[in-house]
Amino acid sequence: MPQEDDQPEVRQRCVVVTGASSGIGRASAAAFARMGWHVIGTGRDRKRSEDAEAEIRAAGSENARVDMLRGDFSEMHEVRRVAGEIRALTDRVDVLVNNAGGVRDGFHATSEGLEATFAANHLAPFLLTRELQPLLERAAGDAPPGQVRIIAVSSSGHRACAGMRWYDLMMKAAFEPGTAYCQAKLANLLHTRALHSRLIDKGIVALAMHPGRVGSNFASHGDEAMQAYMAANECAAPEQPARTIVWLATDPDLGGKGGHYFHDLAEETPAPQALDDFEAEKLWQESERILEQVLEAPLTL
Repeated sequence: MPQEDDQPEVRQRCVVVTGASSGIGRASAAAFARMGWHVIGTGRDRKRSEDAEAEIRAAGSENARVDMLRGDFSEMHEVRRVAGEIRALTDRVDVLVNNAGGVRDGFHATSEGLEATFAANHLAPFLLTRELQPLLERAAGDAPPGQVRIIAVSSSGHRACAGMRWYDLMMKAAFEPGTAYCQAKLANLLHTRALHSRLIDKGIVALAMHPGRVGSNFASHGDEAMQAYMAANECAAPEQPARTIVWLATDPDLGGKGGHYFHDLAEETPAPQALDDFEAEKLWQESERILEQVLEAPLTL
């Protein structure tokens, strides 16, 4: 009979949570740490990131590991740098939670010539997922099918966007903060569909979720209308959508739900424009084109 010491060692699972310095990301990272995972979080602000790292580590179980990386996800060179730092910390990623994002109070151009809302909410998770795909595939290679997952934090705001503004994705001609945010959240759902079609045969499941209105610093960079809206409406604690994120990451029954959309521990049907595979593929190709231009061009100093 095999001895107990002969049993194969169970590998510690690894999750990457972007935007883990506050709100939903912070609560989700703490939940994974309590489960004993290796948690790699990202944040932009140094002080918030340091505070979050200490809090997540304190919440974690004895065998949890917590690493916090810093980067501005509106800058694609920063996203690529953070991806390299993740690769230096682990050779496998079991779950990627693309949570970082937000709304702005007006048109803000990044140093790379991108509109900040579209860059942070769509292009950053698109690029990070692409950069980490080899680590996700490696995790999928020694895991049951459907256990490795990519989770996009989208929004019901996607329903307010009738379709992608292909002639001006950065909305340079007529920028409106809420419209830009809703388009980026529609992009999250189209990206999830395109990921599903590309990765399902590799054992990787792409899912999306709507967190609801959450009491966090989400609207801190938004315009007065957005801040007033958030202040006037009841908001859930970040721990509530974090429960859904952990459920999406771990529930075995969701392994066959690639490309689907969820809210509050239940599946929902998104708007029809989020289910268009032609638009999803078009967005994929356009995102690749934009990133190729940005990452080959020198930074604007």
